[in-house]
Amino acid sequence: MDFAGSLSLIVPEIVLSVSGLVLLLVAGWAGSRANRLVTILACVVLAACFALTAPSVCGGAMGAGTSAFGGLFAADAFAGFAKLMIYAASGAVLVVAPAFFGRYGLMRAEFPVLVLFAVLGMNVMVSATDLMTLYIGLELNSLSSYVLASFLRTDERSSEAGLKYFVLGALASGILLFGISLTYGFTGTTAFTGIRNALDGHMAMGALFGITFVLAGLAFKISAVPFHMWTPDVYEGAPTPVTTFFSSAPKVAAVALVARVSLGAFGPQAEAWRQIVIFAALVSILVGAVGAIGQSNIKRLLAYSSINNVGFILVGLAAATPQGVASMLLYLAVYVAMTIGSFVVVLMMRDAEGRPLEAISDLAGLSRTRFALAFCLMCLMFSLAGIPPLMGFWAKLVVFQAAVNAGLFVVAVLAVVGSVIGAFYYIKIVKVMFFDEPADTIRGGSDWAHWALLAISTIAISPVMYLVTGWLTQLADKAAAALFLVA
Repeated sequence: MDFAGSLSLIVPEIVLSVSGLVLLLVAGWAGSRANRLVTILACVVLAACFALTAPSVCGGAMGAGTSAFGGLFAADAFAGFAKLMIYAASGAVLVVAPAFFGRYGLMRAEFPVLVLFAVLGMNVMVSATDLMTLYIGLELNSLSSYVLASFLRTDERSSEAGLKYFVLGALASGILLFGISLTYGFTGTTAFTGIRNALDGHMAMGALFGITFVLAGLAFKISAVPFHMWTPDVYEGAPTPVTTFFSSAPKVAAVALVARVSLGAFGPQAEAWRQIVIFAALVSILVGAVGAIGQSNIKRLLAYSSINNVGFILVGLAAATPQGVASMLLYLAVYVAMTIGSFVVVLMMRDAEGRPLEAISDLAGLSRTRFALAFCLMCLMFSLAGIPPLMGFWAKLVVFQAAVNAGLFVVAVLAVVGSVIGAFYYIKIVKVMFFDEPADTIRGGSDWAHWALLAISTIAISPVMYLVTGWLTQLADKAAAALFLVA
């Protein structure tokens, strides 16, 4: 494809790049006066990118016509499906962030600009078809994320979270680069198609180590065990809107990247990397479930919930089939809705003076003081637990079906057992809200934006959404087919 054709495939990325630079100049010239304007314009940019990307998903874009810049970038339906979730999650974060930072007088126009550049990095990640493109996208997203984690400068926990994320992120980047160098050394190329051809047949021991280190580096980005140690601390310390962002959009991008690398580059050696993925999946489910039981902070509990959910997503990837990838994408879509809704509730947990509350004990008796809030959180917790008829149950069901159909019956059974263990702490929160004596500490009011997002998230995981599961499944199947066609 010629240069003009390649540019036509990256229009959303061009829009993000130009808009980010222009808004950065506006922020620099106008300062804090431009906070609201820059945030609104950033939301408009994300909405425009959503509209530009949607046709490739609905049309099932795939094949050579989606490859840009000599095979460095793929604008196919698989990448598009992930990008739509990234845009939606990022837009939700921009809606709730001003109210949070405004209470501290620290809302700055740089926040939405950093989000836009992080989204740009995530776009490159999910479309990467070369190890060099992969790393550029990963680092662009990471550099923005390090600053976002420490954005609340008056809070020592935020500074600590940013430092921890930076140090451990640098370690993960080093591991990833070492794996990339090994892979290049033993295959002679950084292109996914070239690596795939080189690994089709006999695989040298060095190449196996390369695969292992690459997957280890990427496991940090999705907070899969044993590279999950940063997640509870960063989720707790980072400002809650930033935690909402970390638990949704970057998670989607990292999981999509792991799938593209595993199936696109290392596809012929599925039996080699499947063992790594199965181990990470089952241990993540177990650690996420057990680790959350003793938590008293709601953000730390949701951090372990995130680790737990990554395990279920990896079960779909371990199937290494189109059905497995489609189930993984469907789970991600439901997971984003559940996560956004849960953290919006956390943002709405404020005392009479507007100070944020994070202790689970503050939720005691919430059903008798703020019934609508308690009801929405109950639905979200039941959905995360996988209790029918909510969409969380359907998401887990399609993943388990894909695993069984791929011959991973034992893995599916162990994942179901892990899901039962994890249900304990979700139900515990519901018990605290509906059966404990009221703590009556949550008294702060919330604006319409929070209630709107919470209502949308609750409806998105309600039984009403079964009416569109057929349509969602078709889109996910098209996206998975695009990935396997490239592979």
